[in-house]
Amino acid sequence: MPNGKQAPVKRSTKSAAARNDALLDTRADGVHTARVGDRTADHLNNRIFFRLFQVGNTLQRQAVKELGVTTVQWAVLGALSDPRPKSGIKSGISLSTLAEFLVVSRQNLDGVLKRLERDGLVERVMDDGDNRARVVRLTHGLLFWTDLQKRIYQFYAQAASTFRFDERVALVHYLNSLQRELMKVRLEEPQGPTVKKKRR
Repeated sequence: MPNGKQAPVKRSTKSAAARNDALLDTRADGVHTARVGDRTADHLNNRIFFRLFQVGNTLQRQAVKELGVTTVQWAVLGALSDPRPKSGIKSGISLSTLAEFLVVSRQNLDGVLKRLERDGLVERVMDDGDNRARVVRLTHGLLFWTDLQKRIYQFYAQAASTFRFDERVALVHYLNSLQRELMKVRLEEPQGPTVKKKRR
């Protein structure tokens, strides 16, 4: 301009809003959320957690279809073949340790173990150090798991084929961080007469 001042820059609020709507549009994901103000973080978090829900269900469906086991059965067999949860393969793992390691309830774990016991893959026996406690250990499940692992690695390779090595490392890091923060979640008690806390 003649006086040396720069002309004001006109911002296209319409295009910015359109870009924002495109970012937050979760209808294609099966989620419908109300847009209140510019709660971008809320909508993005909603997409993240809904996607985690979908990924978990897809993993369950594909595991049964391609491997013939549920994801919980898969995890139990893997944990029992892994020496890290305390005592390891020979002496077995206590139910409480196994449930904590897999982050499942003992009630759900009991149902899975009954199915695996019926198939002759695991057994529950007295703990050598405490006759009042029972531990879980592999029987024929060790051979079954060894054979299954070959197909599991093929499963992994195909599912993660589009990820570079550094992207897989980053994904593990972010999932670990998310799990740690989830364990810290503590919400305030709901207010108002419409929400009632379920009594046990």
